[in-house]
Amino acid sequence: MASKVYFTDLRATDHKSLLDKIRGLVEAAGMNTIVRKRALTAIKIHFGERGNTAFIRPLLVRPIVDAVKEAGGKPFLTDAGTLYVGTRGNAVDHLTTATLNGFAYSVVGAPLIIADGLDGRDEVAVPIGLKHCKDAYIASAIVKADALVSIAHFKLHEASGFGGTIKNLGMGSASRRGKMAQHSEVAPEVVSMKCVACGTCLEQCAHGAIRLTKRPEGAPRPKPEVEKIVKIDPKRCAGCARCIHACPHGALEINWEKDLPRFMERMVEYTAGVMRGKEGRSLFVNFVTHVSPACDCYPFADAPIVPDVGIVASQDPVAIDQACADLVNEQPALVSSCLKDVAGDCPDKFRAVYPRIDWTHQLDYAVSVGLGSRSYELVRL
Repeated sequence: MASKVYFTDLRATDHKSLLDKIRGLVEAAGMNTIVRKRALTAIKIHFGERGNTAFIRPLLVRPIVDAVKEAGGKPFLTDAGTLYVGTRGNAVDHLTTATLNGFAYSVVGAPLIIADGLDGRDEVAVPIGLKHCKDAYIASAIVKADALVSIAHFKLHEASGFGGTIKNLGMGSASRRGKMAQHSEVAPEVVSMKCVACGTCLEQCAHGAIRLTKRPEGAPRPKPEVEKIVKIDPKRCAGCARCIHACPHGALEINWEKDLPRFMERMVEYTAGVMRGKEGRSLFVNFVTHVSPACDCYPFADAPIVPDVGIVASQDPVAIDQACADLVNEQPALVSSCLKDVAGDCPDKFRAVYPRIDWTHQLDYAVSVGLGSRSYELVRL
């Protein structure tokens, strides 16, 4: 059965502004049905890395916040900390970055809460029992919320082809350990040339997985006198990634998943974990604007690959991402973008930028685990 996906373009008049159209969009998509009186409503959004300019403008979030309030809910904007070491790796840095990027209460009309706590360990193990993950480690504020609204910037992504609702929820709502479980099945990698054997990571590891050992013969070393190096026992490592953030020298790195279909499947399974218990109490909104060729986690944003398209909303997380992918592929490629060489004939923008990635895999797997349908009816408002 086709799911309804509501669409509004970006045209505006003196009688109806874009802010009015956003409010009408989420109301048409059923905001009043998913938010109950006094419901603590998590509005999951990406606040943007510092230096990035492609994330959703805070002013455009306000109508959605107001719609939650009108429905009787108590909204808060939220995101979980990053796995990598950047400007959103802990709650203090994350809130500072969000504020610098314009997400102040006076603009958005709701408080900001970092969903996985001060250091990324405030989590709930949600039982899902799927192919890769028995439990999904989800940021606690999202699990404990009564209702959920996802606001995602739809763009391309270097590991999943595109990032929309599924990625915003599955990856974005995971705690640090949950993000590690999706990106990698092994312990962090030790960068020999950076490790000074200071022992900071040993103090932070709660699982006894790290020890100092004699540096192998011929292994690179930062200084001639550094004779030891960190070694991580993968059998003891819980994948919490605390050591990565603790190392003052950047000597511990994520051992990135190289099997991209498996990465996408784990991300989808985590989305199922986020949705557990929130069936009928979730709404998804995608902004198909500034469709940049990479994630908003970068401290920059390249030129968009297609013209701005519009904004969509649905109660089906699969249908909305499928609709956005189709809308992007219907657009002409911009010659001012990285697609300048294929602008004349480019039916699949995602594979044109990332030819090795089958972006449809995340959608097919999402259907297989019961998240939604790739079949949709686009309702133009």
